[in-house]
Amino acid sequence: MSIHRRTFLKGAGSLIALPGLASLGFRRFASAASAAAAPPTRMIFIGFGWGVTEETWYPDRQQVGSEWTLPDGLKPLERHKHDITIVQNCYHKHFIDPHSCSTFWLTGANKYGVPGKSFSNTISVDQVAAEQFGAQTRFTSLALSGDGGSHGPGLSLAWNRQGKPVAGLENPVVAYHKLFADDKTPLAVRQEQLKNEQSVLDTVLEDARDLSRGLSRDDIDKLDEYFESIRDIETRLAKEEQWLTVPKVKPTDPMPEPAKGMSGDKEVRLMYDIMAAALQTNATRVATYRQPAQPLIDGLGIGFNGHNISHYSPGARMEASQARDRGMAQLLSHLVDKLKATKEPDGSSLFDHTSVVFGTNVRSQHYTDNVPTLLTGRGAGIKLGQNIVMADSKTPLCNVWLTLLNGVGAKADSFGDSTGVIEELVA
Repeated sequence: MSIHRRTFLKGAGSLIALPGLASLGFRRFASAASAAAAPPTRMIFIGFGWGVTEETWYPDRQQVGSEWTLPDGLKPLERHKHDITIVQNCYHKHFIDPHSCSTFWLTGANKYGVPGKSFSNTISVDQVAAEQFGAQTRFTSLALSGDGGSHGPGLSLAWNRQGKPVAGLENPVVAYHKLFADDKTPLAVRQEQLKNEQSVLDTVLEDARDLSRGLSRDDIDKLDEYFESIRDIETRLAKEEQWLTVPKVKPTDPMPEPAKGMSGDKEVRLMYDIMAAALQTNATRVATYRQPAQPLIDGLGIGFNGHNISHYSPGARMEASQARDRGMAQLLSHLVDKLKATKEPDGSSLFDHTSVVFGTNVRSQHYTDNVPTLLTGRGAGIKLGQNIVMADSKTPLCNVWLTLLNGVGAKADSFGDSTGVIEELVA
């Protein structure tokens, strides 16, 4: 049989492209269960690009423990000082590309870890948690993403178990409609649409398996990746079917549809509100947000190119970098306020059951050691109000991720290149 280099599998009037093969080679969620009486645990990961002003963002390394002074770059968080913890001296040993600030931040992967490939990644920590927490929610996880200017390859902060990028919702309007807006399409029509999509996948899998005979080892590996992608789609469709007749829950605080064209600090603030609402309504229990880079700086009225201020020196560029740090801290303070003010059915707050990470994979300029790591929220049961300086300046950042996973109940023996949990964090 003669097969073109790129073959299209057809079914139900749709096309799905096979990967290019030189030779031419299910999961189901449990029923949706009502939330337990005790509030569930949640996780938020917020990543930003270009690092920080190291002279004024990090607390004094001599002031360890609970007796430490909030540095200028974090001053807007003053009212929350006893509820934030800074962890210093952590890094990813495989990370050598300062222009990919977010690509490997939550994975700790080696970009060149797969022989013969110029790029590879692994599952991100949020997706490990999502695999365990997501069966009870409409959305297994929520990935939000502003512009990718300083973040490097990827579509959000999230990467699936095959090390493939998870697409992010790119603005508040899209996120709002995904999470809270009612679908006006008649139920019967939506059911038929899902049935057609599932029929396409059945045809695709059947035809693709017919192609697997006689392929080389490399092509079989490519086809296996393709099958995994198809299974992921099947899982998504199965979950959509499961929740098709379940009405979306509206936030307790009324949230009007966002205005189109919002950007900068206003966009970030609203995305924070949307994340809090998504967790409060139990639409998801795991959220990531790749903050916009240059638009945020522009929105703060700083008037400098973000890359240029990351290579600051004393003077105007350093002052601009410091203004950006304070602006981001002010927005984070708003999120913490929101989490503390949002009440659970048992009278506790969303803050009591949420673990929040705020950071990036670059300290400043091109330095990839001692990356900025701020933790807040009581969801992981960690010690808050601390300045923790790890004795080993090469402490794996994945040790922080492992500590948080275990703290929220997403049990894991290891993650990435972790060597163990950080005992100084464990309450």
